[in-house]
Amino acid sequence: MAEQATQELTPAEEIAGLIERSRAAQAQIENYTQEQVDELIRAMVWSVSRPGMAEEIAQFTVDETQLGNYDGKFLKIQRKTRATLMDIINDKSVGVLEEDPERAIVKIAKPMGVIGALAPSTNPEATPVIKGIHAVKGRNSIIVAPHPRAKLTNKKICDLMRSALEQCGAPADLVIAIESPSLELTNELMRQCDRVLATGGGAMVNAAYSSGTPALGVGVGNAVITVDETADLDDAAAKIKMSKTLDLAASCSADNSVVLVDDIYDDMLGKLREQGGYLVSEDEKAKLQSTIWDDEGHLNTAIVAQPATKLASMAGIDAPDGTEFYIVPEDGWGSEHPFSGEKLSVVMALYKARDIDHAIELTNNIQSYQGQGHSCGIYSNSDENIMKLANITKTSRVMVNQPQAASNSGNLWNGMRQTFSLGCGSWGGNGTNHNISWRDLINETWVSKPLAESKELMTDEELFGDVMGKIK
Repeated sequence: MAEQATQELTPAEEIAGLIERSRAAQAQIENYTQEQVDELIRAMVWSVSRPGMAEEIAQFTVDETQLGNYDGKFLKIQRKTRATLMDIINDKSVGVLEEDPERAIVKIAKPMGVIGALAPSTNPEATPVIKGIHAVKGRNSIIVAPHPRAKLTNKKICDLMRSALEQCGAPADLVIAIESPSLELTNELMRQCDRVLATGGGAMVNAAYSSGTPALGVGVGNAVITVDETADLDDAAAKIKMSKTLDLAASCSADNSVVLVDDIYDDMLGKLREQGGYLVSEDEKAKLQSTIWDDEGHLNTAIVAQPATKLASMAGIDAPDGTEFYIVPEDGWGSEHPFSGEKLSVVMALYKARDIDHAIELTNNIQSYQGQGHSCGIYSNSDENIMKLANITKTSRVMVNQPQAASNSGNLWNGMRQTFSLGCGSWGGNGTNHNISWRDLINETWVSKPLAESKELMTDEELFGDVMGKIK
């Protein structure tokens, strides 16, 4: 009878019930100490990343979603979750966060309440964990709405974390999975929760922003990577291959376009081919294009995060043994040149640039079509070239001499915040540029006391200077 009653609930009623449970759980930890909170997030990560369980989850995820590969899933659930925990475990998230004596201001952390989180099918193994520990670090609860293609993986992950929370004496309902996801339920979750944390397709992120609930969304990824004449070409080729093939390009941060300056174009192309890249002919390019996109430019979901051999079979390409990714020569951008956009597959567009200035121009043009604000990268040993690209591109993060997909969301070799949610600023239609973490999932109370000595207003001469004589 209970099951029948649940089935008769409207989406709004079903979500309201989950919100009620989640809010009750959050109230129980609202006054937890920092030590209690940190115990919970340690337990959550250990429950899914411990030896044996990480392997089980990786295989389970591949079996259910048929996206990516075991190695990529294992790295995310076993390593990425640990790295994220390590990144935040020593952060102070309870009580006084900062004191600014000069301004006589004290900042106090307060939880937001119920976080409504969206998890994509491409990263369903680690996303609930990473979003979950960021939420609980801020003494919030979280409800995770998965992509239907990954609903069993999401339930498995959330159940493990729920059990771990209970074993630490906390309520299991700090983490709740929507077990039978639908668009209606996801939309209701976004309407009824206290903060939306949206990672997924553009339509879902736009829906989050339109939900009426404060939302943190991410922009479209379409990473463009430049290799200049000062780069270590062997290192660059190995890292581009690593980034392009990690989890079979399930990540929106995988190298979508690579720009080689003219001086090293032939040498670098040769090294990419040595790494398993297959340079397609014009005929093969046309076959790939008709396989990856339909006539209206929509991406064929059947090609997402699939091995190179499967793409070859689907496109009718006779790729040689050892092919791990496809290199597609391109010189244009926009809808008439679909390879300039995001592909979510082991396919990269290849551009030739005259010099660093032309490479920057190409990067901006490509990302004006898709991916503006997300990220780009450069392999270079010239600080001048690196900073020129960083200053002129419209991008929130520039990875230097690092594999893009493994780096811009944080890794052990850089100082970026560990996350799977990358803000893209106004360029990408987002409210933030940075890597989203627990600090984005709290409210802050600013306590302002009188200054020991009041400030005095500057004289007009000090404040306005020469401008006073210019304005008539």
